[in-house]
Formats: sequence, C-alpha cells, structure tokens
Amino acid sequence: MVRIDFNRLRFLVIDDNAHMRRILRTLLHGFGTREVHEAEDGATGLEAFTHFMPDIVITDWAMPIFDGLELAQMIRQPGANSNPYVAIIMLTGHSEKRRVVAARDAGVTEFLAKPISAKGLYQRIVNVVANPRPFVKTRTYFGPDRRRNANTNYVGPERRKGGKADLIKQTPLLDKVKALG
Repeated sequence: MVRIDFNRLRFLVIDDNAHMRRILRTLLHGFGTREVHEAEDGATGLEAFTHFMPDIVITDWAMPIFDGLELAQMIRQPGANSNPYVAIIMLTGHSEKRRVVAARDAGVTEFLAKPISAKGLYQRIVNVVANPRPFVKTRTYFGPDRRRNANTNYVGPERRKGGKADLIKQTPLLDKVKALG
C-alpha cells in the first residue's frame, strides 16, 4: 500500500452531522493532514469549496438545502468554478447499487459506505491521490472516467455509446505531495 504525506493536502468535509465531521477531521489529522475545512450542508459546502479551494472534497449524500449528489453535479460544471476536477469522495449509509451508479454518474470520484473505517477512508484518499482517473467530457457527462480499467477491446453491453468523448488526463495529486518510502 502506498503511503502519502498528507500535510500538503487541503480537505473539505461536508456533512450535516457534527459528530461525523468530528470523526472525519480526527481521522484526517491522524493521517497527517493540517488543513481540514468543514461545512454542515450543501450550500455552505459549495461556498466553502469556492473559498478554500480544497484538493479533496468528502461529502455526505443526505443533507439539507441540497444534497451531496447535487453538490457533486454543481462542482463538475465546467466553467462554473475554479476546479471542476477536484476529487470527490461520497459518504452514505445507503450503498445500494442504484445509489453507487447515481453517484458515479454525477461525477463522484470514490464512494464510501458508512459506517466508515480509517482503512477505508485512507484507501479512497490514496486512490484519488496516486491513481487519478482521466476525466471524460461528452455532451451529457463531465467527470472522472466511469470505467476503472481501460480495455479498448471491450464490446459488451456496457460499452460507451454515442458521440465523441474527450479524455482529459489528470495530474496526480501525488505530484503535489511526496510519497513516503
């Protein structure tokens, strides 16, 4: 497992539950993070996102005003904010396949079911830092490539259909933080 020096990463934690925000902040500080900003709903989270410009957003799904899914869709609007490429980790107590697919289709980078574990959170963060997926831009979608592996010979029912898709390669956040040996 890759180990990351977290002290240069900026996180934004958005959850309406103060206890969950405290748990996440404690875990992130335990990983070595110095900068953790918090918000208690989607609207405050979007404002904090534009103000603090985090490297990684960790958001709950179910929140007042607008939820984490709507927040992800707003962040992913090209031209609407300073960083539509930010990594978004979605937290939820509901991990049914339809919810995972909806989050993926909204542009969420990683999905983490509650109750969370330190290991699960760490793995998701390491994945977005060390192995960023390229972004895809089509007429109807902008966000991380929804495919985990790039098999260009795949011809099955899940094959991407439709028009042209632009693939935008991402610079790993690993370039911002040095990996620890």
